[in-house]
Amino acid sequence: MKTFGLLSAALFFAATASAQRYGGDYTGKGENSPVVYMVSVQETDVVDNPDCCPMQRMMNENNVSAAMAKQDYAELWRTGFHQPQPPTFIFASRNNRFSLALGGYINMRLGYDFDGTVDNLDFVPADIPMSQNYNNRQKLTMDATTSRLYMMAVGNTQKLGRVVVFIDADFRGGAQNSYTPRIRSAYVSMLGLTVGRDITTFCDLNAAPETVDFRGPNAYNLRFATMVRYEACIADDVLKFGVAAEMPSVSATYNTNFQPLTQRMPDFPMYLQVAWGRNRMSHLRASGVLRNMYFRNTMANKNWSLFGWGVQASGRIHVVRAIDLYFNGVYGKGITPYIQDLVGSNLDFTPDPTNAQRVQTTPMWGWQAAGQINLIPSKLTISGGYSMVRVDKHHGYVAADEYRQGQYIFGNLFYHISPKFKIAGEYLYGTRKDMSGERNHANRVNVMAQYSF
Repeated sequence: MKTFGLLSAALFFAATASAQRYGGDYTGKGENSPVVYMVSVQETDVVDNPDCCPMQRMMNENNVSAAMAKQDYAELWRTGFHQPQPPTFIFASRNNRFSLALGGYINMRLGYDFDGTVDNLDFVPADIPMSQNYNNRQKLTMDATTSRLYMMAVGNTQKLGRVVVFIDADFRGGAQNSYTPRIRSAYVSMLGLTVGRDITTFCDLNAAPETVDFRGPNAYNLRFATMVRYEACIADDVLKFGVAAEMPSVSATYNTNFQPLTQRMPDFPMYLQVAWGRNRMSHLRASGVLRNMYFRNTMANKNWSLFGWGVQASGRIHVVRAIDLYFNGVYGKGITPYIQDLVGSNLDFTPDPTNAQRVQTTPMWGWQAAGQINLIPSKLTISGGYSMVRVDKHHGYVAADEYRQGQYIFGNLFYHISPKFKIAGEYLYGTRKDMSGERNHANRVNVMAQYSF
């Protein structure tokens, strides 16, 4: 308790009186640089040495510790779709045995739907209304719920190596515009093992460019799950693999013959990735997921299960210094949590249209391809792409208004006014088609301002 209290007090006063300040980025250069505050939390941190002034000795040790702390976060920081910038502030103890980083961003989006709307803060083709009227012809949205806070702590231990604790939150935990805090990720990671809540192992974070739209392409997936995951890198990050057991989420259609059950088996996503080029900027990844979905057959008074599975190919190709290509393609049966447009669609399995006493998994697939041009490196980028999701008929379909196909087309421009402040504009076009053949579309223009700290 004594150490904890000293640490808390030191963090509070770090920027004023009791800490020493060191600047520079993770490589010692550049504007977008973290500031490391060295905090003394033990009485033994400053010891008289007959050969050295105690304060000079502490300064020398702290310079080394600051460099070590920066190196920790440079190697551990995760990049990719909607990931925050590295921290501006790092607090580290003597010899960098423990460090703590705080950060986040304020994000404000302004959107205007015209010639068709989407019934969602995000541009989700599945939420395009099938009937047009005066109320859904146009719509204005203003949203700051994706503003984000995070904390990352790193402990350097002899037995376990780096122990990483990460937690972040936004304000999308309730109904639209309620601004209820929501935990996104909360996990502990060490020795390749991650325990807690994080982005699903089935998601390839570097397979899609940045979008103003929070959800992104409808064939992509950014899902959070509670999990136990193991990952390992081989040959200097050229080869990487991971496997996990994740808490399942089943969204199915039932009739009077069947009832939902609590799930008994985790989902098992896995991947294998090959990377190449400078800083391993290019990669190809093959992913898979296995599921066992439980339900109750009320006629037979028995509990049954259906097997679901999915495969995905994804990647990023760094063509030249100014051009990057992104893609993913996914196919499976009963995998609605792993395809953005189908989350919560009740299509993991449905009653068999030819026999109401049976249920069947639903085949589904999707793909997206996009490109990004770095017009001015670290300043100005332009991106665009196409994405499509489709649910295949199997013995016909259950209902005429059942989702059949969605399309998502986007183009955007991002400009960094400063390393911490960026603005962006984006145009989106989407369509939804039902099993009956009925179809509708929507258009949206988004603008965004984001400040990171």
